[in-house]
Parts: sequence; C-alpha cells; structure tokens
Amino acid sequence: MSPKYLMEGALNAIPVGYKQSDVGIIPEDWETKPLGELVEIYSGDSPSKFVFSTEGTPYFKVEQLNNGSVYADSTPYFIHSSKKVLAGSVIFPKRGASILSNKIRVLKHDSFMDTNLMALTCHHGLDELFLYNQLTYRGLDSVADTTSIPQINNKHISPYLVPLPRKAEQTAIANALSDVDALISELEKLIAKKQAIKTATMQQLLTGRTRLPQFALREDGTPKGTKPSELGEIPVDWEVVTLGTASSFINGRAYSLHEWENSGTPVIRLQNLTGRGDEYYYSNLQLPEKQYCKYGDLLFMWSATFGPVIWRGPKAIYHYHIWKIACEVGYSQSYLFYLLDDMTEKLKRSSSSGGTMLHVTKEKMESTKAAFPSYEEQTAIATILSDMDAEIQALEQRLGKTRQIKQGMMQELLTGKTRLPYDKE
Repeated sequence: MSPKYLMEGALNAIPVGYKQSDVGIIPEDWETKPLGELVEIYSGDSPSKFVFSTEGTPYFKVEQLNNGSVYADSTPYFIHSSKKVLAGSVIFPKRGASILSNKIRVLKHDSFMDTNLMALTCHHGLDELFLYNQLTYRGLDSVADTTSIPQINNKHISPYLVPLPRKAEQTAIANALSDVDALISELEKLIAKKQAIKTATMQQLLTGRTRLPQFALREDGTPKGTKPSELGEIPVDWEVVTLGTASSFINGRAYSLHEWENSGTPVIRLQNLTGRGDEYYYSNLQLPEKQYCKYGDLLFMWSATFGPVIWRGPKAIYHYHIWKIACEVGYSQSYLFYLLDDMTEKLKRSSSSGGTMLHVTKEKMESTKAAFPSYEEQTAIATILSDMDAEIQALEQRLGKTRQIKQGMMQELLTGKTRLPYDKE
C-alpha cells in the first residue's frame, strides 16, 4: 500500500472542522502548546527547614493528597514563610509510586509543599481546572519518566504538549466537569455519613445499649433491665457465649502447585474476596463436603487480610487462610457476620500496622466471648444493618456510575470531540 494512499486515508478519517496534531485529532481552532510556556513550575522544600505551628501557611505532604477532592485544602502542617505557591496552582507528587495513582489536586489556599511535590501555576491563558482535568485524564504517567523509579522533573513538564482551546472554552469545559466533581464529592460525603451512622448503630444494637422497640419491654410493659457480665452490662435477657459455642470454624486447605488445574472447582484465595484479583485457580480433588462453600456462606479471612465476607459466588473450595463459619442452632449467620465485622474493625483501628497485617488463631477466635440476644432479636438487628448496607451499596453504585460519566465527559470535552457553547467575546 503506497504512502500516498495511506496519507489520503488518514486525511479522510479526520472529521470536518478537525485537524491532526501531535496529541491526536483536535478542533481546527484549537492549538497545542508545550506546558512550559503556560505555567510556572515550583518544587517544595524539605520539612527540616521549617518550624511547624498551628497556623500560618499550609504545608502539604504527599499523604495530604489522598482524599478524593479536587482541592488540596486540608493539612495538619503550617509554617511561617513568605515563600508561597499561589492558590489555584495544580499540585502533584513528582517521584515514586504516588505518580501512578494520579494524586493531582488544586491548591485551595496560598501554600507551601514538601520536596516530593511539584506545583504548576498557570499563566493568564490557561485555566487551572482545565489543566487539572487534562493531567487527570491523560495521567501523570504520561508526563513522567517511568523507566525505573517514576519521577517528574522540569525537563518532563516543559515540553509536555497540551491541546488548548481559547480560555473561555477552557473555562466552560472546566465548569462542566466541576459540576460532576461536585456531585461526586457530595456522594462521597453522603456515603461516609451513612457508613458512620451504620457504625454507630452497630455499636448500639450489637451491645444491647439500644434495644429495638419490640424487644425492649417485658410483658407488663415495663422496660427490661441489664445485668453484669464479663463483657460489662448487657441486657438481662441476653447471654454471653464463646464464638466457638455459637459456631464452628472450619479450616481451609493448603494446596501444592501441582494440584492447581485450569478448570474444575474454583479455589477462593484472599485476593478473590478483597477485590484485588478476579482470577481463580481450580481443583479437581474430591474433598469432604465441609471443605466446599456455597453461595451465601460466611467466610472469614484470618491472616494478613482480616475480616468476614459473605460468599456470593458458585460452589467453591476455600484456601488455607480462610475459614468457613457454620452457625449452630439458635444463632443467626447474618448477626454473626455483623458481630465479627464490628469486632475486626475495632482490631484494625487498634492495630499498630493499621490493620494491614493482622493475624488471629482459630483457638483465639473460638474462645472469644460475645453477647447474643434471642434468635428473633438477632435476626431483627441483622435486618436493620443489612438494609443500611443495601442503601450504602446503592450509593456506591451511583458513585461508580457518576465517575464513569465524568470519564466519558473528559474523553469528549478535553479532546474537542464534543464542543460546549461559550462566550466568544
């Protein structure tokens, strides 16, 4: 095929009103410019140079960019310094794995920053939120040197080409994406609020400090009292038993490499329960029925990754670092799930490792004591908490869809595929 034919084909693929550029097909009235012509580039200084206080100029480190907000507006560090980066500057990590996670923010206030951060202050012709969205959409890894340890220096920023409409159109695009960002932020706040309410509800209902109305009164209409126990005061009609009395903890099985198959019964590993991996190993071994789990069974991750999970997949085998928990008669699986969830969250919060490398023995779990109401009250409590979970899950699904919508909008607006009306004066 001749070069002339290829060139003609390429030209025919470009829509009317668009042109080929070094960053792809863009509108004819857009241009591309190196970022170095559009911004002032700043790097931070080591915190050892400063004395921190409770007021003054905000000082940002990489960890303060962890929240999902567009703006970097919260930090526990303040300094007294006349050297500041202006509010509205786009800030991001300039080295390490944080580059790959796209931690890009816009400074809410005049600020200063750690040596691991870089800031870009826009010249008059570049809208800072337009730049924020361009970098977010294209990814910091498209700017960085990722041959060894990811890093971004001035030499990477200065030649980086940006597709550039007029300032008014940049602002129109940025405003449209900011509206979606605001919705995302509100959903995140609502989810956090609902989760906090659920946590507080669990602490009240699972301890009996708050009773559901249908279980709170005696037959004569007087309130039920409490009684002392090894766990403290509990409702008079509750009992303290060990988890080993309420349920059976059934060990998973360790596997050798030669036992894995490409098909057969899936084997559940920790990453399959945490969302870190969707791939399964398989086994054709014939095992005792207790070594299998089915949809709806209660599993517990007990090593490194820690906590209960309700299995929502097909019949499977569970690996060595997982227990299956079978409830005894009179004990609700759903109630036990929330009891274990509350217990393990408290352990994670109190762990010096932040809950990332916890380990608990079967004997320890079986001997752990907990308070249980009647089966009917267990079921009622679990139903309320399950309804809360369903509401949170629906909000999380809505949040996920909104993020997808924003991603689609970025793809359309930041490349000029879809144009917005704007004031051309």
